[in-house]
Amino acid sequence: MTISILTDNSPGESTAAEHGLSYLIEHDGKKLLFDTGQSDLFLENARIMGIDIASIETIVLSHGHFDHGGGLPYLSGGRLICHPECFIRRYRKADHLYIGLKTPKDELAGKFSLLSSAVPYKITDKIIFLGEIPRVNDFESKSTSFILGDGTPDFVIDDSAIVLLLDKGLFVVTGCGHAGIVNTLEHAKNVSGDNRIYGIMGGFHLKKADRQTQETIRYLRNNHITHVYPAHCTNHPALALFNDHFGTKPVRTGDIFRF
Repeated sequence: MTISILTDNSPGESTAAEHGLSYLIEHDGKKLLFDTGQSDLFLENARIMGIDIASIETIVLSHGHFDHGGGLPYLSGGRLICHPECFIRRYRKADHLYIGLKTPKDELAGKFSLLSSAVPYKITDKIIFLGEIPRVNDFESKSTSFILGDGTPDFVIDDSAIVLLLDKGLFVVTGCGHAGIVNTLEHAKNVSGDNRIYGIMGGFHLKKADRQTQETIRYLRNNHITHVYPAHCTNHPALALFNDHFGTKPVRTGDIFRF
């Protein structure tokens, strides 16, 4: 299994960065694009890395925020998989800035074969889109800095992830982790039927060295997870704790991880 970092918040030696996420995942004989960042930067980085995006037939959108689906207008053809609520109008609470997708659903449906699912969907026997993630513990997804168009809180219920089934256990890739990393991993266990978690990579949406971060680290340690790669929307106070406990390696554009 290979994950190539086309876009993340930190630049590589020859690849630029933006606040966004886009990964090329290769597993089980399948290539899929997981998110597209907020611009066409993922395409330029892919060119520098020698990756042919035109050959990819499946795109998975983790959730409907601009920094994950902003690159969709630069693609066409193939299949786009996402949660049905990815297309709602959503805003940042502090300044009412629009942060949703800039491309309407009907336009995307004209460019791609659109598959929207709130339930888990098997892309292959060893790659599963997790659909809507239940929020069951008492320390994740309890507050939000986002609102919907009518002013009600937006808890980003469309937030999802990909679980890859490996011989050594599950490897989960998150976009932002709005549902919570622990909720996401528990859902991955339930969906796959495998309780072994081998690794996790992507946005953890942890901002502080607070209870949520500490409980997440405790869970990861208790599950003896070998590979832990917080990236994208994980802020420095949380990253410092992860480094203390796991010796985490920074995720940068241009990096290629093989497992």
